[in-house]
Amino acid sequence: MDFVITRQIAIDAGHRIASHGSKCRHLHGHRYVIEASCRPVAGDLQDQGEQAGMVLDFGFLKDEMMTLIDTPCDHGLIADLADRALLGLFVPEGRNGDEWHAALAATVRAQGFAATSDSRLGQKLYVVPFPPTAEGLARHWFERLAPAITRRSDEKAMLTRVTVHETPNCRADYAPV
Repeated sequence: MDFVITRQIAIDAGHRIASHGSKCRHLHGHRYVIEASCRPVAGDLQDQGEQAGMVLDFGFLKDEMMTLIDTPCDHGLIADLADRALLGLFVPEGRNGDEWHAALAATVRAQGFAATSDSRLGQKLYVVPFPPTAEGLARHWFERLAPAITRRSDEKAMLTRVTVHETPNCRADYAPV
């Protein structure tokens, strides 16, 4: 018997794909729907404790998704660190743009992303080291969620897939082999 659970959240965020040859190169937004699926590590449900009879408590999964995806990204702008033209629009007044970008780059190198509101107009930014496509975000959010799922389940559940719906008709799945 194999169990899989899936939790879904939705966020609103802007992005652009600077290298895109068509309309996606323009700054625009999406109602992203993100799904995270988990399964038991040993193939069966937990047999004791507060998660007995579960793969992972849905509330625990939601908590991690809200902390790692919703809080830093919802109603913000997801930007590629390499998109200097876009990020240049958000350099705080009176700050040196090169120094501000270098600080973002150092944070991205250290943790794989930078989440900040230290920007012009207090714009919420989530800066990643790749074009923020649905595919890239699915992999990125998988990599951020996987250790949290392992921890919250006392190593009894594992994240198996993250799906990012960019529109109702378009989605990207990431499930490492």
